[in-house]
Amino acid sequence: MLAYLTAIGIVALIYALLALGLNLQFGLTRLVNFGVVAFFAIGAYTSALLALRGVPLAVTFVAATLLAGLSALPIGLLSLRLRDDYLAIVTLGFSESLRITIQQEEWLTKGVQGLPGIPKLFGSLGPGVSDSAQLALLVLITALVAWGTVRLTRSPLGRLLRAIGDDEPALMALGKNPTWFKVQIFMLGAALAGLAGAFYAHFITYISPEQFVPLVTFYVWMGLIMGGAGSVRGALGGAVLLMVFLEGSRFIKDWIPGVSEVQMASVRLAAVGLALILVTLYKPNGMFGRGES
Repeated sequence: MLAYLTAIGIVALIYALLALGLNLQFGLTRLVNFGVVAFFAIGAYTSALLALRGVPLAVTFVAATLLAGLSALPIGLLSLRLRDDYLAIVTLGFSESLRITIQQEEWLTKGVQGLPGIPKLFGSLGPGVSDSAQLALLVLITALVAWGTVRLTRSPLGRLLRAIGDDEPALMALGKNPTWFKVQIFMLGAALAGLAGAFYAHFITYISPEQFVPLVTFYVWMGLIMGGAGSVRGALGGAVLLMVFLEGSRFIKDWIPGVSEVQMASVRLAAVGLALILVTLYKPNGMFGRGES
């Protein structure tokens, strides 16, 4: 039971990092990123490939974070020319293009066979202890990211970013140029997704293209919307709510007799979708509201 709860905690914190990154992009500057899973995959594959070649894990995590952030630069520059709906389409297309590339470039990623044997973080400590150590590290990093985000949102830069999201034309009329700020925040959110991907790869120890489908992006968006976009507590609380719904819905089959495992996957998705609809209807600002922190 303890191992199960530890695993759930690790996955929840990985989603929390993804939600915090998306909250910077959408919650502050209203950049609609439907390609979260692409930067998640870049981080996972970067760290895994380097680790399998004997590079120290501390270096692989830094490389995963930096590469994911740098890969967002071209799309961040595109965001200066695209409206929200077009940016959403571009980022979604980017995520699918990246997944297909990973699938096809077998010489590097082994394609659909995936990458097995990825070194586990703190693996030398043993199976149970290593997961507990990774959970503790994730708690620390997530807390630091959340603290940094709160400081950012309360700073003059944070107020400027909110102004970009609320009314960019008015901000430009006041003589402020939001161009580089939008690019920076898009890259920062992508870097957090890359860091989350590195943690995921070294926790699962096996990755393949099928693990990085658009459904992952949908889950992150769902968690952020349920929790409350524009709020750090909304992003963190939304990640917890997401795991409650995803894991809790696994037990629906105990209440619905005669449903196969294949059908259960659809029922789970329907239950999660229904929860999102109800939250949107009755809590339009999210379960934790929208605040400055």
